[in-house]
Order: sequence, then C-alpha cells, then structure tokens
Amino acid sequence: MENERLEEKVGFLKRKNIEISAKRYLQDALSAMALGLFATLLMGTILDVLGAQTANLFGENAVSTFLIEIAAVAKNMMIMGAGIGVAVATALKAPPLVIYSSVVTGAMGATLTGFGITLAGGPAGAFIAAALGAEFGKMVSKETKVDILVTPAVTIIIGGIAAKLVGPGVGWCLYRLGDAIMAATVWQPFFFGIFIAVVVGLALTAPISSAALCIMLDLSGLAAGAATVGCCAQMVGFAVASYRENGVGGLVAQGIGTSMLQVSNIIKHPWILVPPTLAGAIIGPLSTCVFHMTNIPVGAGMGTCGFVGSIGTFTDMGFSLDVLWKVLLLHIVLPAVLAFIIDRIMRRMGLIKDGDYKLDL
Repeated sequence: MENERLEEKVGFLKRKNIEISAKRYLQDALSAMALGLFATLLMGTILDVLGAQTANLFGENAVSTFLIEIAAVAKNMMIMGAGIGVAVATALKAPPLVIYSSVVTGAMGATLTGFGITLAGGPAGAFIAAALGAEFGKMVSKETKVDILVTPAVTIIIGGIAAKLVGPGVGWCLYRLGDAIMAATVWQPFFFGIFIAVVVGLALTAPISSAALCIMLDLSGLAAGAATVGCCAQMVGFAVASYRENGVGGLVAQGIGTSMLQVSNIIKHPWILVPPTLAGAIIGPLSTCVFHMTNIPVGAGMGTCGFVGSIGTFTDMGFSLDVLWKVLLLHIVLPAVLAFIIDRIMRRMGLIKDGDYKLDL
C-alpha cells in the first residue's frame, strides 16, 4: 500500500514536471534568475550610462532624456522583482498562468518585509517566493474546472507566504554575508583578493550563476572588483589556453560567452582548471591592492561575458583613459598572458595534453 502511494506521488510530480533537485534549482532556476536580472537591471544600467554619456557629449537632449527614463523603468523591474519572478517560473517549466502570476510573487519576494525583519527579501526573496509559488501553482494547474481562478490564487498565496516567512530572513543573511566579505576585503585586501577571485571565478565556470550570487550578496567595492577579475581570468584564460584546440570560435564562445562550456572537459581532465584559476589568484590581489578596482553587484560575477563586468566597472569608477587601461590590463591582457604561460608550462610537464580543452562547437 505504501509503495503504491509513493508511486502515485512520484507519478504526480513527474506529470506536473516537478523535479526536486540541485540541478533544477541551483543551475536551471538560478541561471534563469540571472537572465531576468540582465534583462532588467543590466539593460537599465547600460541604457542609463548611454543616456548620461549622450547628455555629456551633446548636452541634455530628447534622446538622452528618453534613455534615462526607460532605464529607470527597467531597473525598477529588478528592484520590484518582476523580472526575476518570470525568469524563475519559466526555468521551472511552469504553465502560462503560473508564469504570469509569478510577476506578483517575484515582486512580493523582493519588496515584502518579514515578521520582525525590516529588511525586504531583495533578489534572494524574489527567487524563493517565485520558486515556491511556481511549484505549488504547477501542482494545481488544470486540476479544477476553475483553473483560471485556482492556479493564480495558489501561486500568489504560496509565494506571498514564502515572501513573508522565508525571503526576508534569507535576504538578510546574504546581505550580511556580503557586508562581511566586503569589510574583510578592505581589512585584508591581499588574501581576500585571492579568495574572492578564485571562488567567484570557479562559480562562474561551474553550472551555477556567479552573477546571481554576487547580486544576492549585494557585492560591491573592492570585493566586486576582485570577483570581476576572477571571472575574467576563467573566461579569457580558458579561451586563450584552448585556442590550439578550438580556434577563433572557441575564443569568442568562451571569451565573451561563458567558460561553463568547459565543464565536461574539466570533469575528464581536472588539470585544465589550473591555468585560469591560478591566473585569477594572481590578478585578484593586484586588483585590490595595486589598482583598487571596484564594481557594482550586477557586473561583479560576469567577467567578460558580453563585457558586462567591464561595463559595471565603468559605471562604478567612471569612464576615463585611466580606468580604460586598467580594465584592459586586468580583464583581458593579464588573464590571457598568465593563463597562456601556465598552460604551456603544464603541457610541458605532461599534466595537460592536446585535445583536453576540445569543445564540440
């Protein structure tokens, strides 16, 4: 009897496309959350910079005013959590009514405060509220004759409960952790420059979202600068080290796409992870101690992916020739040179062989 009930529950979850796994939540949903952030906060930031620079070059005009206005709306969609809600529900393969209702659950998760916690859940709260609301919404979807009422109601109510009970606490913990990391980086810029560059860089190459992580931690300042160069070291490092195997296509796909493409090769040949990671460990303290690079949360975990890390750096530090050459040096030149040298040394030692980096492009 118990086995039959268990089989029924498993069958129900499978029929509703509900998969309780680290891959579904930490890889699929978290990565989708990052896309939601890019479509709102990132694009808003880029448009805001374009509007401001247009005004600086040509004086305030209709184009600059328009760009700044729409940028404010785009960024507000992240602050309100709407973009995150839709992205997470889509990644969880929710039906349309649940996706549309997740606009509300994402907003509640980002903006509602909890019982005894005055801090809103922020991006983490939006993620939790949208994920829980979507999963429960999927359970009841098309199970009644009044689906148009039941499905949105369940999605929003469950999402609201999560937004009040869970989101603020998780958001508070992540914000405080981010504050601690930033304070520690100021206190010990050398060692934490190494630590952050390596950890966030590895998170970028792993099948999780380093960008979402940095945004949930609200990472900024020197810590964000170290995170950025760590990500750049992974992307540019893999692109350059694997050029012999993957050519120009691999250079572009990894250099401004993602180093995550190498995950299967890393599992088979772990030594290939050393050149970009060691490059990040070297550049990290240069970023914090020598060049004092900073960034904003949305750029911290992106590296050279679409040049978002560099755009974030210019947003935080201002666009000037001094900042430009620092960005070129730390984000592109040093990662390329160091990873290339370390890779060639390891090839001569027999630790890395031709074909270890090969991608099916």
